[in-house]
Amino acid sequence: MNDFSPAKILKDVANSIPSEFHELIIVIGSLAAGFHYFRNNEEKEVRTKDIDCVVSPRVKAVATGEKITEHLLKVGWKPKSHGGRTFPAPPQTPDDKLPAIRLYPPGHQGWFLEFLTVPDLANENNRQWMRVELDKGHAGLPSFKYLALTDFEPFPTGYGIYYAQPATMALANLLSHQEIGAETMSTKIGGREIKRSNKDLGRVLAMARLGDEELNSWAQVWIDSLKSRFPQQFDSLAPIVGNGLHALLASENDLEQAVHTCNNGLLVDDPVRTSQLKLTGERFLQDVVEVFERLESDY
Repeated sequence: MNDFSPAKILKDVANSIPSEFHELIIVIGSLAAGFHYFRNNEEKEVRTKDIDCVVSPRVKAVATGEKITEHLLKVGWKPKSHGGRTFPAPPQTPDDKLPAIRLYPPGHQGWFLEFLTVPDLANENNRQWMRVELDKGHAGLPSFKYLALTDFEPFPTGYGIYYAQPATMALANLLSHQEIGAETMSTKIGGREIKRSNKDLGRVLAMARLGDEELNSWAQVWIDSLKSRFPQQFDSLAPIVGNGLHALLASENDLEQAVHTCNNGLLVDDPVRTSQLKLTGERFLQDVVEVFERLESDY
């Protein structure tokens, strides 16, 4: 991982993508969160390696992904390997074996773009793939169930493209990890193997620390986005929003992993101790999750 100014990187990303597609691009993840909190201070940096871009709406994702990818390849962007998968893949490759679109900018391998899309909510699979047919083979746009929340009322960057609200990214992470799973990240973070759930739940707490003053608006954003994207499942999803975070705070080892990822990510310039992040989590449960639970009971 490397340290980057979120504002500079997002400007570079926007300048690399043809302007006709700007309104279809929503940046998510640590860079989006870093931009939200540090956009007015170019000296502030975020430690990251991947710039995740959601192509939305889904109905335009395949055509948009194809045109943007072909454009970037033509101007010198290079594919990043994806678990040994060939990019682009032969046309007969099954959907779930397709390589993701991961591209390094010309002459630079400090970070890469990855394109995703929002899921088909009628499909019950947590992970889905959309096939993109490129000139020299096929690739895939992955999507995940709760990624649907991140394209709810995204914020403008000022460069033409958009970024997901911290509140909706936090909700997506909380619902994706209702317990501490065994799956680990594909690459080490700060030299260590880390559980994916601990990384994602840790990012929720990092955003909570950085966005302390705006947390009082999150519960209503959660209500609105969950009702919009999962209206039929609202009643079953709302009560379990805090489950994963409760599990994280109850496990010293898992919480320590979350601290490690925060200090090697969004909080690289302002690292925390385990006791500090635990206190952040406890306050977050009280000030956001419990407020959300009270609000959702009225719906």
